[in-house]
Amino acid sequence: MRTPKFISLFAGCGGMDLGFVQAGFEPIAAYDSWDIAIENYTNNIGGHAEVWDLSAARLPSAANKCDVVIAGSPCQGFSTAGKRNLDDPRNKLLNSAIKTSIDLNPKVIVLENVLGLLSGDHRFYLDDACRKLKEAGYRTSIQVIDARDCGVPQSRRRVIVLAWQTKKEPAPINIAEKRVTLASVLRNIRGARNHYPTLLDRDSIEFRIAQKISQGQKLCDVRGGTNSVHTWDIPEVFGKTTGREKRVLLKVMEIRRRVRSRAVGDADPVSTKLLIDAFGRAVVSDIDSLVKKGYLKMVKSSVDMKHAFNGKYRRVKSRGDSFTVDTRFGDPRYFLHPNQHRGFTVREAARIQGFPDTFHFHGVTKDQYKMIGNAVPPPMGKAVAMMVKSVFV
Repeated sequence: MRTPKFISLFAGCGGMDLGFVQAGFEPIAAYDSWDIAIENYTNNIGGHAEVWDLSAARLPSAANKCDVVIAGSPCQGFSTAGKRNLDDPRNKLLNSAIKTSIDLNPKVIVLENVLGLLSGDHRFYLDDACRKLKEAGYRTSIQVIDARDCGVPQSRRRVIVLAWQTKKEPAPINIAEKRVTLASVLRNIRGARNHYPTLLDRDSIEFRIAQKISQGQKLCDVRGGTNSVHTWDIPEVFGKTTGREKRVLLKVMEIRRRVRSRAVGDADPVSTKLLIDAFGRAVVSDIDSLVKKGYLKMVKSSVDMKHAFNGKYRRVKSRGDSFTVDTRFGDPRYFLHPNQHRGFTVREAARIQGFPDTFHFHGVTKDQYKMIGNAVPPPMGKAVAMMVKSVFV
C-alpha cells in the first residue's frame, strides 16, 4: 500500500499532525489562521503549512490530492468550561471544516472536538455534520477517546468523528497496556529546552497559598471533602474567622447546591431565611461580618460565596494523572507542580501532552502555553491515525 497522504485544517502547532506522521502518514498541507502556531508547526514538522483563514477563502489547489482530511475546529463555543453560547461564531467553523473536507473528497475525514459537542442544544452541530457527511456518501462513527488510554498522563477526553468511503470497517482504538503516570513523564527533565522553572517568591501571597495545598488538593470554597482547602483555612492570607463564622460558611456551601432556584449551573445564592432557620436571628451579624471580611457577598436578599470558583491552585498527584493541560497551565494560580511551589514549565506541559523533547516551542511564553493547551496530544493523534489506517488495508 502506498503511503496515505493527509491535509490538516485548524492545524495549530501540529499535535494531531505529528501523531499521523508518527503513524506513517505523509502530510502535504496544513492550515491555521494563527501565524505563530504555523511558525512552530513549520519548524518542527515541515514547510507544507501556511496561514490561511478557512472561514473566508477556499483552499489552494495544492491541497486537492489527499487521502485523509483531519480537522480540529475551535472548541471554545462547545466547551463546558466556557459560556457555551449556541451562536458563538466559532461554532460555525465546524460547518466550514465539513464543507471544505467534502469538497476535497478524501477517502477519510476525521473531526476532533470537545465532549461539549455531544450535549444539550450544541448536539445540533454534531448531528448536522454527520448528516452532511452521509449525504456526501460517507459512513460515519462517533467515538470518545480518553488520552489516558493512549499513553498520556492526563484526564483529557475528546470526540472523534470518523467518516470514510472505503469498504473496510475501522479497527477500534488500540488501548495502551499500562497507564503512564505524571512522575514518569517529568523524570530527567533538567536541561531540556523550554524548561525554565521559576519558584514562587516566598514573600508572595501565591507562595503562602501554595504552602497549604497538598497533592490532589485545590483552593475551593464551594466543595467539601479533603481535596478542598477553603480560604478560611488560610487566615494569614484571607483573614481570621470565628468558629461560628466557619459553621455559617459550611452551611452556605451545603445549601447553595442543595436548594436550587435555577435550571442552569450547579449552585444558587442562599436565602438569608434559610440561614436564620438554621442558626437563629443572631446569624445576621455573622453574615454582615463575613461580607465585610470578603468571604460572602450579598445577592439581593440572599448570600453567596465571594470566592465561588470551583478550584484554583490545583496541585496534581505525581503518581497519578494530571489535570487537563489547558492554556493557563503555566500559571500557578490555576495549576501547581506536584512537588514544588511553582507552575509548570512549557516543556513540562508539552511532555504531559505527549510532545517529544525534540519539538521546540518559540514565541511569547503565553502563546507557547496556548499552543500546547489547544493541541491534540500527539499519542492520541497517533492512535486515531492507526484507526484511520485500518480502513485502507
